[in-house]
Amino acid sequence: MSKINIQPKSYKAFTNRSIDTIPQFAALPREIHDAVQTVSRVMPFRANNYVVDELIDWSNAADDPIFKLVFPQKGMLSGEDYASLATKIRAGEPDSVLQVESRRLQQKMNPHPAGQMELNVPKCQGEAIDGIQHKYTETVLFFPTQGQVCHAYCTYCFRWAQFVGVDDLKFACGDPQALISYLEAHPEVTNVLFTGGDPLIMSSRILRRYVEPILKQRPGNVRSIRFGTKVLAYWPYRFLTDKDADDLMGLFDEIVASGFNLAIMSHFTHPRELETDAVRTAMARILRTGANIRCQAPLIRHINDDAEVWRSMWETQVSLGAIPYYMFVERDTGPKDYFSVPLARAYEIFSKAYSGVSGLARTVRGPSMSATPGKILVDGVVEIAGERVFALKFIQARNADWVNRIFFAAYDENVAWFDDLKPAFGEKRFFFEE
Repeated sequence: MSKINIQPKSYKAFTNRSIDTIPQFAALPREIHDAVQTVSRVMPFRANNYVVDELIDWSNAADDPIFKLVFPQKGMLSGEDYASLATKIRAGEPDSVLQVESRRLQQKMNPHPAGQMELNVPKCQGEAIDGIQHKYTETVLFFPTQGQVCHAYCTYCFRWAQFVGVDDLKFACGDPQALISYLEAHPEVTNVLFTGGDPLIMSSRILRRYVEPILKQRPGNVRSIRFGTKVLAYWPYRFLTDKDADDLMGLFDEIVASGFNLAIMSHFTHPRELETDAVRTAMARILRTGANIRCQAPLIRHINDDAEVWRSMWETQVSLGAIPYYMFVERDTGPKDYFSVPLARAYEIFSKAYSGVSGLARTVRGPSMSATPGKILVDGVVEIAGERVFALKFIQARNADWVNRIFFAAYDENVAWFDDLKPAFGEKRFFFEE
């Protein structure tokens, strides 16, 4: 195994309870400080010393995209909700009262969008199988219990409900054999996506408990293993100098040597996350195992809603050997009103960025909405029979017969999510609603 020319970094985590111990944060103006403290009562906060020390420009924190990506912002709550919570905090209300208010505000934020709880969780003999989602025919999502946390929490995260301490809102499974049994019973599944939280936050020893049964038992027709992760962006030392980094790379080697395709589904939200020597070295090391790195992120107002940001990010990913994969539309959950970008604007940003890259980066797809019926691509804004419409296409769907089918929605420059669109040409419903 090749030598790593990166100095080890000691890990330090910061949470809601220790946010004041971050020197750079403590030095911010009181207004910013109070806003972060207030909103973090509702939306979870977690960061580490790599994110804090190496990714944020603290001289301009108020406008810094990574600061907004990690530290909860005042605008994430409505004016009324923010005032209600801030008033209780200033009045010195006990934690029990503040928690009740926080839960009230969280429940207003659509904790599980797109039918995740109601439609995605499979059942066996009438009982839900905890920690598994099966929305699309070929793909199963698995939520290992020990991987339901992240090195830092993205403020826009559509899985924020995993992190707020309410068990009823969590997806998690600690039984590797439950996954094997499900895959055996569902031969249509060809790939497993380990997700969270972040599965790569787990130790290599624990991760092996979930992966090795797949390698040894080869259940059903599984051919690909995927890890959905933000670790490359938030703690690249996981692949370099952590005490079990070599074991993790060894596991990657074993997956590939066993004949499985291994894909690291890495979330990079801004080009700055790709700039450090640590992340670039980590990406190179992963690729040497035979794994591939596919990069995806949502389009987020205040953070990356600029075509040049995306063009630069895609080109950098290609130069580092990674594959641009998805630009997502921010889901209708959490503080969506603060982060969402109208679909018309999203298509404009995507098109401008897409036109500025070479064919090697045009593997990327977007803007894509992971909506209740499936992954829906905004494929164009066109005029047909005198009517301006969105051309939409299923790139994944609950019903496989819908995949790659094009349909149309009435154009509305303000709509930011699929559920708010109306069928074009006077139709009463979309074809799949019949």
